[in-house]
Amino acid sequence: MSPTIPPLAGKLEGLRSSAIRDLLKLTSRAEIVSLAGGLPDAELMPRERLAAAADAALSHHGCLQYTESTGWAPLREVLAQRESAGLGRPVELAEVFVTHGSQQALSLLAEVLLDPGTLVVVEDPAYVGALQVFRAAGARIAAVPLDAEGMRTEALAELIAGGARPAVVHTVSNFHNPGGVTMSPRRRAELARLAEEHGFWVIEDDPYGELWFDSPAPAPVASYSRNVIRLSSASKILSPSLRVGWMVAAEPVCRAVELLKQGADLCGSALTQQIAADLLADTAWLTVHVDRVRGVYGERAKALVHATRTRFGDRVRCSDAVGGMFVWADFTDGTDTDQLLARALDSGVAYVPGSAFAVDGGYRNSMRMCFTTSDAATLELAIDRLADAVG
Repeated sequence: MSPTIPPLAGKLEGLRSSAIRDLLKLTSRAEIVSLAGGLPDAELMPRERLAAAADAALSHHGCLQYTESTGWAPLREVLAQRESAGLGRPVELAEVFVTHGSQQALSLLAEVLLDPGTLVVVEDPAYVGALQVFRAAGARIAAVPLDAEGMRTEALAELIAGGARPAVVHTVSNFHNPGGVTMSPRRRAELARLAEEHGFWVIEDDPYGELWFDSPAPAPVASYSRNVIRLSSASKILSPSLRVGWMVAAEPVCRAVELLKQGADLCGSALTQQIAADLLADTAWLTVHVDRVRGVYGERAKALVHATRTRFGDRVRCSDAVGGMFVWADFTDGTDTDQLLARALDSGVAYVPGSAFAVDGGYRNSMRMCFTTSDAATLELAIDRLADAVG
C-alpha cells in the first residue's frame, strides 16, 4: 500500500512558480538569444577585486563564524554612510539591516507588516517577486497603473478616497522592473505625503538605482518620509552570489525583522558581508567600476531600443533606455505575446510575456526584454529573429 503523503499548508494553493524562472529553463540552449533573464553580466563582475577581498577576510577567523542577525556591524556602518548621502539625512546604525539579498528583506517585511487579508497596493505591471511574497502572506492585492512618470499616485489617491486602506504600498521607484520607467520627483513627494496622511508603509524597492545611463535617479522616496522602508542590494553592481541586500527602516521595524530572521536563518554570511563591506567602502575603486558597468549597459540598452524601433516602427512602442536592466514593449497591432513565444523560441529568441507581470490579467500584447547580458550585435540579431517570428 502506498504511504499517504501528509497535506501541505493551505496557503500554497494560491501560489504559482515565477514564469520568468520557468522560462529560463527553456532558454538555456546555446542557440537561443535570451532577452528573458534579469541577470547582470558576469563578465562585468569584479572577479579579481572580489578575490582580493575574500583573501583579506579569510586572513582572520572572524569571517568563518556566525555574525549578528542584523548584519556584520562594519558593513552596516558602510551602508549607513552610503544611505545617509543618498537620503540627505543621517541614517542611524539601528536603522540599517542586512539581509540575504533584498528579496529576503521583502519577504520578512511581509511577515512583519501584513496579516492575512490585509490590503497591499502594487504597481501594474508588477515586480513578480513582490507578487509572490504578498500572495504567500495571504494579502489582498490592489493594482495602480504605471505611466512614463512611474506609479500614478493620483490613481492611488482615488483608490484611498474610495475607501481602500492599504497597510503597504510597494514601488520599484527607479528603472522599474518590468516597466523600465522611473517615478518623477513630484510623484515621489506625493506618495510620501499620502503615506503620512493615511498611515501606511511604503516599501521602496531599489536594486537598480545606481544603474543610470544619462543622469542620476531622483532623490529616493525615503528622503521625503520616515514612513518609507528602503530596500537595496549589492547584486546588480557587484555580484548576486554575495547575497547581500539591505533595508533602511525605522528602528521598531528593524527589531521586528530581526526576530523573524533569527527564526529563518539566524544570520547571514560573515564572509560575503565582509567582502561586500570591503568593496563598498572603497569608494574610488567602486566609482570607476560602477561607471564601467553603466557605460556598457547604456550602450546595450540603446542598441536594443534602436533595433526595436527601427525594425518594428509604429508596430511596437517601447520604453526609453535611461537606466536599469529592462525595456518594456507593447505591440500596438494586437500581437499576443503569449502565443508568439513558442514561435520566437523556434526562431532562436526569448523574452518574458507581459502577462507574467499582470496582477489580475492583461498585458497580453506586451513583453519585457533584458539587455544586460548580450552585446549590441547580438541584441540586433535577437530583434531580427523576433521580427521573423512575428512575420
